[in-house]
Amino acid sequence: MNPSSPDASGATLIRLMPAVFVVIWATGFIVARYGMPHAPPFSFLLLRYAFSVACFLPWIVLARVAWPRTGLEWLHLGVTGVLMHGGYLGGVWAAVKGGMGSGLSALIVGIQPVLTAVWLAGMGGAGARVSARQWSGLLLGFAGLVLVVWRKLTHGAPGDHVTATNLAWAVLALVSITAGTLYQKRFVRPCDVRTANTVQLLAAALVTAPLAWLEPESVRWNGQVVGALAWSVLGLTLGGSSLLYLLIQRGAASSVASLMYLVPPTTAVMAWALFGEPIGVTTLAGIALTAFGVSLVVRPAAGRP
Repeated sequence: MNPSSPDASGATLIRLMPAVFVVIWATGFIVARYGMPHAPPFSFLLLRYAFSVACFLPWIVLARVAWPRTGLEWLHLGVTGVLMHGGYLGGVWAAVKGGMGSGLSALIVGIQPVLTAVWLAGMGGAGARVSARQWSGLLLGFAGLVLVVWRKLTHGAPGDHVTATNLAWAVLALVSITAGTLYQKRFVRPCDVRTANTVQLLAAALVTAPLAWLEPESVRWNGQVVGALAWSVLGLTLGGSSLLYLLIQRGAASSVASLMYLVPPTTAVMAWALFGEPIGVTTLAGIALTAFGVSLVVRPAAGRP
């Protein structure tokens, strides 16, 4: 095949999707540093959902994209939207707003690959089996993740603390992203990512609106909030969430979930580059160990394409 052919270009883009997803997803913690001090979490997320839908709708109309055909398809997409947008994002942002550091919240959510593997192993079946090599990769990835955030866990900055409330929000985020990934892989039929994302966002907005209405704090508009909101809509929702949808449809749930291991190390590198936060030898070792663990999970077995 000619490397410059359209098929080759498409294959290259597909191979790059996981790396691009990890980089975009990791910026979510960077955005929180800019926008969260000036906005309550659910009001911010409701704005994010609304502006994201406003971007998707003209795109859908101009491209004449088909909507889901049956009510059951709408229902399944709605459930994944509540879990993967409303529950996951709401939990993470509420935990960070409540004083939990980004490193600890990333570590808690980073347990997702292990939960996914345990669930798949418990369900059994040939299509759900997690091999010994993949279990090794999951455990190595988790060990590397702990190394990356260990300093944050043991030497938290002032105001970086754990309470029963923010811990509950972080656990909610973990359960939501795990359940949403498994549910989408099991029940959501392949459909256009633009209409699928729009349905998911609308469902997330429905459950987020009452929580936003109850928040006593209002958004304090400034450049940081506008910038955080713009990237949340264009980069994280239109880019990151769409890539996650495509990756789940294309890959095994355990392989897609293992990519989440790479998010905290990537965030640590971004924080070093943007804010000068130090990266020690332990962090570098954790990044290398995490990358190796993920490679064991996502690498196809011998003889499989």
